[in-house]
Amino acid sequence: MARLKVLYGFHAVTARIRHDASTVEDVYYDATRKDRRMTEFLHAAKEAGVRLIAADETRLWGLAHTERHQGVVARAGDLPLAQNLAELLDGIAGSPLILVLDGVTDPHNLGACLRVADAAGAHAVIAPRDRAVGLNATAAKVASGAADTVPYITVTNLARALRELKDAGVWVVGTAGEAEKSVYETELDGPVALVMGAEGEGMRRLTRDTCDVIMRIPMAGTVESLNVSVASGVCLFEAVRQRAVKK
Repeated sequence: MARLKVLYGFHAVTARIRHDASTVEDVYYDATRKDRRMTEFLHAAKEAGVRLIAADETRLWGLAHTERHQGVVARAGDLPLAQNLAELLDGIAGSPLILVLDGVTDPHNLGACLRVADAAGAHAVIAPRDRAVGLNATAAKVASGAADTVPYITVTNLARALRELKDAGVWVVGTAGEAEKSVYETELDGPVALVMGAEGEGMRRLTRDTCDVIMRIPMAGTVESLNVSVASGVCLFEAVRQRAVKK
């Protein structure tokens, strides 16, 4: 297997084994753990034909570079997900639902956004190559397997990518607290790309200017904004709700 990346934690590793065990090169595990969770995990991995290697804490930390590996670290190859915008658009059957992240630099936020996108059935998450976090092991762990099912596509020029989406018939909808229309007043039942800015800074000016429309999430309390993954969930599932009603 030419390219291998590291996955760690029960959720991320189990999700990959369930999705495509053939891409898992091997799994290192803490042999001192005898609890039920580890026992069940090892049984499932063996049933899937995954190569298991007992390892000590030093080896596990050396692979994961964190103590939050839970005693499970895997080396796995890439899954055959869309690698660019053209592949993505060619492969979507039905009405596209895409999440676009502008300026998200925290891997925990990226992982949570991927998880939300997977839960909502989004076709991909798109982000700029610069000023954005890469899909590292931390993001994959937080995503709990969604990094293996939702394409994370980075683009050199986000505004250009948004224009390509628009040319393909996708409605590009940005989010900003000062927008006149709320998410509940915005039509999201067709092909749509939801653009979320970084918490605090929001979308960059050029990104905002490229959007077809801007909407806001109504805030009834005292806080001024939501975490980007929470905001993504609100908007994605409102789009899902509208699509269900339209059917």
